[in-house]
Amino acid sequence: MPEGDTVWRAARLLDRALTGHRLLETDFRVPQLATTDLSGALVAATTSRGKHLLTRIDGEQPWTLHTHLKMEGAWQVYGPGQPWRRPAHTARVVLRTEAQSAVGFSLGVVELLARQDEERAVGHLGPDLLGPDWDASEAQRRLVEAPDRPVIEALLDQRNLAGIGNMYAAELCFLAGIPPTLPVGRVPDLPRLLHRATQLLELNKERPEQSTTGDLRRGRRHWVYRQRTCLRCGGRVRVEQVGPAGRERAAYWCPGCQPG
Repeated sequence: MPEGDTVWRAARLLDRALTGHRLLETDFRVPQLATTDLSGALVAATTSRGKHLLTRIDGEQPWTLHTHLKMEGAWQVYGPGQPWRRPAHTARVVLRTEAQSAVGFSLGVVELLARQDEERAVGHLGPDLLGPDWDASEAQRRLVEAPDRPVIEALLDQRNLAGIGNMYAAELCFLAGIPPTLPVGRVPDLPRLLHRATQLLELNKERPEQSTTGDLRRGRRHWVYRQRTCLRCGGRVRVEQVGPAGRERAAYWCPGCQPG
């Protein structure tokens, strides 16, 4: 699932391409919106909220297009006549202006909300690591409300803080020198971990190659995430399934560097 910085870049792409332009054509390829037509409406802005995208459209009434990339989704922008880089049958939304078209492929969530109902979609989220509402003390308060919960589960819970996915959760545990199963209430320096999280997302949000090591070379961007051996010590990386039944996530960690 995309991390918060990936979604931030998608929001910026849409904002630059669409904001201030009128929609000449809209094509919603999901059953609940199949007959919806927002042609003539003005795109006001696109913003991200954690892993959610909110495209605000001013027509006969203010609308918000709420989308979520989930595992496979992506937004791409094309000029007139430019061929799509993904199969047409995976397109879920097409927003066309005079200059460009924004196409949402394989989106996990597509819904059109009255503007006043935005909170229904994102009101449950904790402070956004890349948002104007970021509040480290509030994120820490939420994290320790369940002190016995494994730290990696707590970090992945978007109700605590919004924007961390599997990769950052694993790498943050590595950088803190703690196993992913350590209870969050026993993390030695939680404020430092949260500060490091903001640093990593801020650093990576401007580039497609996400690195937690400072090295952008393939195979050397992550310490343990999807690595066979630890990039620091060379020890074998362990992979464990964590999380509630039916919603398990793969947790990567190095027993040598993360003794707990």
